[in-house]
Amino acid sequence: MATAVETLGKLERRMTISFPLTDVRTEVEKRLKKQAKTAKAPGFRPGKVPMKMVAQQYGYQIESDVLNDKVGRAFAQAADDNALKVAGYPKIEPKDDSPEGVLTFDATFEVFPEVVVGDLAGVEVDTIKSDVTDAEIDKTIEILRKQRVHFHTKGEAGPHGDGGTAVAENGDRVTVDFVGKIDGVEFPGGKAEDYTFVLGEGRMLPEFEAATVGLKAGESKTFPLAFPEDYHGKDVAGKTAEFTITLKRLEWAHLPEVDAEFAKSLGMEDGDLEKMRADIKVNLEREVAGRIKARNKEAVMDALLKVTELEVPKVMIAQDAERLAEMTRQDMAQRGMDVKNMPFPTELFADKAERRVKLGLILSQLVGDNDLQAKPEQVKGQIEDFAQSYEDPKEVLKYYYSDRRRLADIEALVLEENVVNYVLGKAKVATKDVAFDELMGSNAQA
Repeated sequence: MATAVETLGKLERRMTISFPLTDVRTEVEKRLKKQAKTAKAPGFRPGKVPMKMVAQQYGYQIESDVLNDKVGRAFAQAADDNALKVAGYPKIEPKDDSPEGVLTFDATFEVFPEVVVGDLAGVEVDTIKSDVTDAEIDKTIEILRKQRVHFHTKGEAGPHGDGGTAVAENGDRVTVDFVGKIDGVEFPGGKAEDYTFVLGEGRMLPEFEAATVGLKAGESKTFPLAFPEDYHGKDVAGKTAEFTITLKRLEWAHLPEVDAEFAKSLGMEDGDLEKMRADIKVNLEREVAGRIKARNKEAVMDALLKVTELEVPKVMIAQDAERLAEMTRQDMAQRGMDVKNMPFPTELFADKAERRVKLGLILSQLVGDNDLQAKPEQVKGQIEDFAQSYEDPKEVLKYYYSDRRRLADIEALVLEENVVNYVLGKAKVATKDVAFDELMGSNAQA
């Protein structure tokens, strides 16, 4: 039996559940008899253990299970009778003032809020667009060339030339020995032999690179280097060291020509440069479209949060924060980091969790109210779109359709896209151009 539901806050509720003690005892005895049929104990054949011993061995656990079952069923029935949409699990606490022969518990819980999405016609959403031009294709080709760079000894004649004067310049690869001292004493990490880096890439401190520029192979140079106050090496941060470097090897970078061989290295079997550029454009447009979609989706989600006043159950935020913390732990572990003793306080993820929970409730309401569920043909179209970048599209289709969880991920993407398109169709939309470099350098949330 359950009493009337008591309102403790906007979403918090409490009810009292009670039932006769005899009901519990009857069920416990029934389960003990069933357990006795298979119970084992030293000196007794299976099923012949005295009931007193069975009760001693299994009674506590069985009584606990019976109480949990009865409270759980009573709570579920009361929630159903009162048309309550319970969020998470209730907190069950026994009451000390129960009448004789009656067990009484307080169940404290939260309910789902009523979600009322505001007037979308008055919502302003700023979306973006970006174009892929020949300039972006040229930049991409340069990146691809640099990825295929190879080095030759500078100053020595070869099939590609000699690289110019044998003096270290930005873009050259240098191999050096160096030793650093602070107050005349070497320090950990301040010495290396045959250390290789490319000048101008910023791997070394600016003073170190500047001192290397202009050297010839075999030359040495001593110079002061002031470590920044925020340098990662705390023992030397903010201190000035004296370094001596010796240039042992100097190489210049040779980039491949943009010719048929280069096109073949990118998968164009016939070496056609126009086909290569067209293929690069298709890939860039696919990447741009994905980033634009992510940015525009985020703009829609922000708009939905602004137009919908919503209080969310604390239990749901806590659960999602725990999930985010665990996902972060697993991700860091997969990257090779030692997370065994690393703390992951869930409060660090609370804000993100609250946003995710709110959006989940809002999207669920919009989907239900406006029939925005993912249709089978939409799901298939999304998978086929993914498959375009793979050699065997049929295998990609098989990969997703062979696993219900993978398919559910695609359905979720399509559902979100349906919501985005629905909102954009109702809202006041302003679209601005975003430079390609700005878009590709952004880290919009997916």
